[in-house]
Amino acid sequence: MPCPDPCPEQVAGLLAKAGAYLPPEASAKIRRAYELGALAHQGQTRKSGEPYITHPLAVAEILAEQRMDGETLCAAILHDALEDTALPRAFIADTFGESVAEMVEGVTKLDKIQFSNRQEADAESFRKMMLAMSRDIRVILIKLADRLHNMRTLDSKSPESRRRIARETLEIYAPIAQRLGINVIKAELQNLGFKALYPLRYKVIAKQLANQPVLRREAMATIEARLAQRIAAENIPFRLVSRVKGPWSVYTKMRDERKRFNEVMDVFGFRIVVGRVMECYQALGAVHSMMKPLDGRFRDFIAIPKANGYQSLHTLLFSPLGSPVEVQIRTEDMDVVAERGIAAHWVYKNRGSVGNNAQARAQSWVNGLINSDEFALPSVEFLENVKIDLFPDEVYIFTPKGEILALPKNATPLDFAYAVHTDVGNHTVAARVDRKLVPIRSKLLSGQTVEIITAPSANPSPQWLEFVVTSKARTAIRHFLKRIEHEDAVNLGHRMLDRALELLETSLDNVPADVLQQFLADNRYPRLEVLLADIALGNRMPDQVARALLPNQSSLLGSEPSPSPVHREQIRINGSERGVLTFSTCCYPIPGDEIMGYLTAGKGVVVHRMDCPNIADYSKRPERWVPIAWDRRVEGDFRVELRFETENKPGALAKVAAAVAECDSNIDSVNYKERDDRISVMVFCIEVKDRKHLAEIIRRTRRLGVVHSVERQ
Repeated sequence: MPCPDPCPEQVAGLLAKAGAYLPPEASAKIRRAYELGALAHQGQTRKSGEPYITHPLAVAEILAEQRMDGETLCAAILHDALEDTALPRAFIADTFGESVAEMVEGVTKLDKIQFSNRQEADAESFRKMMLAMSRDIRVILIKLADRLHNMRTLDSKSPESRRRIARETLEIYAPIAQRLGINVIKAELQNLGFKALYPLRYKVIAKQLANQPVLRREAMATIEARLAQRIAAENIPFRLVSRVKGPWSVYTKMRDERKRFNEVMDVFGFRIVVGRVMECYQALGAVHSMMKPLDGRFRDFIAIPKANGYQSLHTLLFSPLGSPVEVQIRTEDMDVVAERGIAAHWVYKNRGSVGNNAQARAQSWVNGLINSDEFALPSVEFLENVKIDLFPDEVYIFTPKGEILALPKNATPLDFAYAVHTDVGNHTVAARVDRKLVPIRSKLLSGQTVEIITAPSANPSPQWLEFVVTSKARTAIRHFLKRIEHEDAVNLGHRMLDRALELLETSLDNVPADVLQQFLADNRYPRLEVLLADIALGNRMPDQVARALLPNQSSLLGSEPSPSPVHREQIRINGSERGVLTFSTCCYPIPGDEIMGYLTAGKGVVVHRMDCPNIADYSKRPERWVPIAWDRRVEGDFRVELRFETENKPGALAKVAAAVAECDSNIDSVNYKERDDRISVMVFCIEVKDRKHLAEIIRRTRRLGVVHSVERQ
């Protein structure tokens, strides 16, 4: 059967672009990939009515403009073949090699697996692509080119699809392109996404950019001429390019800084491209001698490159316009990396290490994401972590040995600790920033030196999740807490089931193995530990499980009333079971109080005081009561509320707070309940170790002259 040739002009254009830098044998393989793809997609059309093969060819053309290698172009032409046609993977591998087959497979969606919703399916396909990207970085380049062509042809989609694809592009794919340094693709994705998601806003800003006053344009031309003249006087070979911010960049600046269009000052700028690094600094001196720089707005990304390998000097200058003008200065090699990012690796395969450096940084970032996936996160959570990690702004932090780590804006010493190593983060107790002790939740600034202080006994706290910003830190903390929660749940569930079995005059050890295995199989529990954790989390009643495990014995006892929960043998708790025990906020139980537990589905055991006002409601469900009591040794701090009546005068609150702090208690919150000319009523939520500690705080605060009364809520 003759091979179809549905778009000869388009494939001729692709081969011309590829032939300009690839050897003839590579062009022949590209032609073969086109013929195979055209045959596989024969009869298929796009929403626009064009033959489907026009899309893979356009993707390959975009990559050819980035001067990608022949294998990548072949994979781009075939990137939808596994998903949309009957073409087998083995045939692609035999014809074009295993690398091409792996790339095609990496871009292919997971359409053969059933998911509960589209969000989960998209997230799992994204995870699969990232895993393939960790093996071959070219996978993401194909996906970005695929997304770019889809955005260029978005008009054929329904309005709902356009909005969904545009939002995904702005939230995921444009930031990935930026993270990998591929600015030429990033900028177009951003503007196309902006146009599709907010068409009216795009139209207004694009019109404003196009209709800039002639006077301003003439002034910019004058500045450009003076810059060229000044740099030429230094005998530096250079290339000067003027630039205008895109609509998306202007919009985000207006949105983030709450400015109107006329207040965005650096819409226009210039790029000076020179031959050598030293000439960058020479050109910088020439530019600063011509126009004064704004204080604090000079950035040296040559000495300290961005995480994606980007290098350049940035300076903001006062111009004759009366507003700042940004000037970027870089070498030719840096300019290629700035525009093409990791794609520069293939341009510079045989020249130095500029492209290789960008790819190495990108590979390190991808590997970091994949390493975080070792904790088997749900796909949607994995995708959220990737979004968190795609920060456009970075801070550059020094280790005590002088090494540089790039972290997202607002990163903390704890993020830094996890960037060094997961074990360092898990055992962090304090940090020194520029040799000064600071809280681990402090925000870091570029140029600071951070030293982490660890202790073997230290462990992550749930509160850490409130301030860390990197996906690596967030994932490691969640994994640790889930592991501890599971261990606590299994232990508590074991004790609860044992108590229930004791009422039937037996124990878990005496339950026949075949009966236990049958119960687990019937209820779809893979292991006993999962059942025990489910009991502790309130999803299974221990009494019901006990009776199901001993059906004969329980039938004999079925007519006998179960003992009151109050009179059953109590489970001792020591406060370390925070993963499965919740201390209620209606009565704030602390060690020394008489307590009871109430099983709540999904939450586990909620601990209440026996004098809690809600006990009457809980007594209606005695099967959910868990008899518990404090162990002899209790660990940790527990919240409690104290109601203070104080004189309404300046300094009263400070005196009470100081007295509480002197008793080694932390204050979580303070609320004013009532206030008049003479008396203030304040409720303090504080942390105490036990009733003895609470009594000491009450005695200390009662002695204050400004306190009229204090009582526990």
